[in-house]
Amino acid sequence: MKPARLKAGDEIRVIAPSRSLAIVKGEQRRLAEERLVELGFRVTYGKTTLVHDDFFSNSIEDRIEDLHDAFRDPSVKGIFTSIGGYNANQLLHYINYDLIKGNPKVLMGYSDITAISLAIYQKTGLITYSGPHFSTFGMKAGLDYTMEYFKKAVLQDEAFDLEQSETWSDDSWHLEQDDRTFHPNSGYMVIQEGEADGTILGGNLCTINLLQGTEYMPSLRDRILFIEDDEESHPFSFDRDLQSLLQLPDAIGIKGVVIGRFQNNSGMTPYALQQIIASKKELNGIPVIANANFGHVHPFVTLPIGENVKMTVRNGKASVTILS
Repeated sequence: MKPARLKAGDEIRVIAPSRSLAIVKGEQRRLAEERLVELGFRVTYGKTTLVHDDFFSNSIEDRIEDLHDAFRDPSVKGIFTSIGGYNANQLLHYINYDLIKGNPKVLMGYSDITAISLAIYQKTGLITYSGPHFSTFGMKAGLDYTMEYFKKAVLQDEAFDLEQSETWSDDSWHLEQDDRTFHPNSGYMVIQEGEADGTILGGNLCTINLLQGTEYMPSLRDRILFIEDDEESHPFSFDRDLQSLLQLPDAIGIKGVVIGRFQNNSGMTPYALQQIIASKKELNGIPVIANANFGHVHPFVTLPIGENVKMTVRNGKASVTILS
């Protein structure tokens, strides 16, 4: 089930199902809203989006009510999360999935929001989007590529290729907007060659693993798996988190794997990643690439979870196409 494409004049509702929007500086909030208004959207906010407790989050009841209000309101066409965090999975048991199924809309966010996105996709069949938070639009520099792929995913109907950005950065842009470092992008890292067609499933790996054994975990059968993690992950934790996912009974149905670029502080190296993938017998014979533009390194693409995708990895080169 696909939500309607966003268009000029649509209302975007900002909610905080993980951490509070209060954690984002006022200037960044102003710029983020300005960017969305420039695209022709009307921006509104959940009633408790700026409320926070000692953990810079909010009560389950308030977060659920803001989520339900956004899906219930016929004026709202897109729902953007404010930022990530650690506790979005607290909400899964309390979400009214029938309400969402009856009011399909664009739901956008990444990182901890992976738990909500995948749960909604599993329970309703609604395609959700692993893409920029509302706060991401408050980035002064380095947003062009992210904005381009946001438009391709939720404003346009055509298929599109995931071409690599010219540069990338993993600095703390939200702390030092005017002092950023961008590195040349050498493109995809090819680990295993092959061709595959499937549907997109993925997001933040350690958050996906929180869903294992629950009713909120989608099947891995016939999937192209897109996985990434942040700087809190390191080669050892990534290895075991991936192994855990591959031990699910339907992991045999994975058709290909696309790994997002790691942050420098993760300590992941090309050699370590190659060794990790080589140890996974479950991935033998399928294409695997890394250093893709999604996840916690900027800029990044918007991925429609549940959409069809094709990947071709031959002669040391890779291409990935999202099929509309």
